[in-house]
Amino acid sequence: MDVINTAIPGVVILEPKIFGDSRGYFMESWSQRDFDAMVRPVRFVQDNESKSRYGVLRGLHFQKGRYSQSKLVRVVQGIVLDVVVDIRRGSPWFGKHVSCVLSEENHHQLFIPKGFAHGFAVLSPEAVFQYKCDTFYAPSEEGAIAWDDPSLGIDWKIPSRDVILSEKDKHHPLLKDAAGLFDYGTDYYAF
Repeated sequence: MDVINTAIPGVVILEPKIFGDSRGYFMESWSQRDFDAMVRPVRFVQDNESKSRYGVLRGLHFQKGRYSQSKLVRVVQGIVLDVVVDIRRGSPWFGKHVSCVLSEENHHQLFIPKGFAHGFAVLSPEAVFQYKCDTFYAPSEEGAIAWDDPSLGIDWKIPSRDVILSEKDKHHPLLKDAAGLFDYGTDYYAF
């Protein structure tokens, strides 16, 4: 796999080696050994999968405190725009975001460290999205910020009239008002 750095240190795109022929293709989608050596040691404990239709936007979510999660995300069917926002107070990148297209065609994966909010928008008729987490989900420790916070300047690549949100995702605070953010410079969240 190749590791592609983004504009925010610690957030990286993984590009697997694809071996294709007339039968189809083969790729190694996960290797603990390679990930530890090329990105950083992480022990994933939970895999999740969602299926969504065009216009569904999930986010921007995070888990708070000791329940915070690093994630490794990918798309196995369709196309999504994946977005991560630095929510580490004091970080040089606080409030900045990285976005990338993940698709069944490019096979890219995105690593999201602890200290970031995460969301994605479905750009294809439907998409199947998978992700690994290094901490178990804790509903009582959910945090979120508004997907359309103007201070973030995120272009979700779909018209706002087409955005489909859960009832919960319609009511998240702006970044400036969000609770449960992280502090930059602690060993746990600095890179």
